[in-house]
Amino acid sequence: MKNKTVVRSMDILNLFIEHAALTFQDIIELSNIPKTSVYRMLLTLEEMGFIEKGDDSKYRLGLLFLTYGNLVSSRLDIRQIAYPIMQDLHKELKEAINLIVKQGDEAIYIEKVDIYQKVRLYTAIGRRSPLYAGACSRVLLSFLQDDEIEGYIENVELKPIALGTIINKEQLLESIQYARTSGYTISHSELENHTSAIAAPIFNFKGEVIAGISIAGIEANYQNENVAIFAEKAMAAANEISEKLGYHR
Repeated sequence: MKNKTVVRSMDILNLFIEHAALTFQDIIELSNIPKTSVYRMLLTLEEMGFIEKGDDSKYRLGLLFLTYGNLVSSRLDIRQIAYPIMQDLHKELKEAINLIVKQGDEAIYIEKVDIYQKVRLYTAIGRRSPLYAGACSRVLLSFLQDDEIEGYIENVELKPIALGTIINKEQLLESIQYARTSGYTISHSELENHTSAIAAPIFNFKGEVIAGISIAGIEANYQNENVAIFAEKAMAAANEISEKLGYHR
């Protein structure tokens, strides 16, 4: 005999197969479960991590489901997860913070925080760059599978964009190997003269690199001890975002 409470809880969870987000009233109407029962079950499901309640008072499947498949991950907007972390990093460092994803053989900037940045940089939401150029782009390339990296390097034509753009394939491979060893990438004048960036990879629950976060600004700020400081901050932010996406080392 099925447990009535368990069945009803599953009925509520199953509503999210067809609906990305639901209000309390939506759940009552769609499930036909009494209001008091819905209230109790939602509290329990939220406490256990099966669902979460957003700032808009709507319920969504919780991050716990990331370990069970692609259903939740396909609905999670990485920008929503990353943005508050990017804001905190920007307030602390006063440097531009970028979030990028891979699209084909290019990187595309999907979020940026630069309120306190006095100098306008190359990076902007929607801007694209080749995977070999710039720390934020190259961090995506550096943490792909070996065969993907080999195929890319074999076929890519390295063209100069700024004074420091890598245009030698051996140098590009060395940069990738350094990133894999250190956990971050660094660039100087690769996309825009006299600017620098330090970036770290973001992984999903499968351990795949799906995005990168970078700290970027005027090249003079990315020298000596600042390199280690910025690298540590970038990697910490990337790790926090990765963990929220269900990634476990």
